[in-house]
Amino acid sequence: MTSENKHFTDNDHIFYSDGYKLAQSAIQKGLTNDSLFSALESLYEAIDGLNDSILALAQRQNIRVACHDGCHWCCHQAVYANSYELHFLSEQVKKNFTKEALSSLISHTEKKCAQTSVLSENEILKFKSPCPLLKNSSCSMYSARPMACRIYLSTKLESCLEFYRHPENNENFPALMDFPLRSGRMMNEGFRAALKEFGIETAEFRLEEGLQIVLKTNQPNF
Repeated sequence: MTSENKHFTDNDHIFYSDGYKLAQSAIQKGLTNDSLFSALESLYEAIDGLNDSILALAQRQNIRVACHDGCHWCCHQAVYANSYELHFLSEQVKKNFTKEALSSLISHTEKKCAQTSVLSENEILKFKSPCPLLKNSSCSMYSARPMACRIYLSTKLESCLEFYRHPENNENFPALMDFPLRSGRMMNEGFRAALKEFGIETAEFRLEEGLQIVLKTNQPNF
């Protein structure tokens, strides 16, 4: 395991190691869809547990956290996910969606992908369009949402609204909590590094881009 970086904090190394060990556990069991997805679920449970602790501490210290059920402003912006996250997400969709719901999701995914695929990186970051999984102001696959969605915790709703309504405002960014952002990223870095050492190459995609691919395929290529 290699995570040497002069910019890494002690916490970074800890979370990187946690992610690395979870992927290693899947590899040691014989890397299959089941073992990989089980390890990924454990990764998600770990970051969710960390977030619960952060939210409980914030509440005790009277620190405002703006995120709540039904708040969906962040669900209109670019979301990136690793290929193994997208395969896990697609399998959960196929298990839980009706044929009609799946067809509708694929249609919405293709529509958004057509919009974003012609944009520059800078344009994508400012582009606002609902996530294909957003339904009635909530995520229709909340339990299987990727890491990027889980670590997005805002302390100021107004900053999210401004980012949604006026993305061209370069003076405003969502007031996100740094600790869950960094912790989740490091967990994913470690997870991906263990897979790479085993010879499994992964890639990152825009959510709609990756979903468009995996929802139409049966065999994963992590």
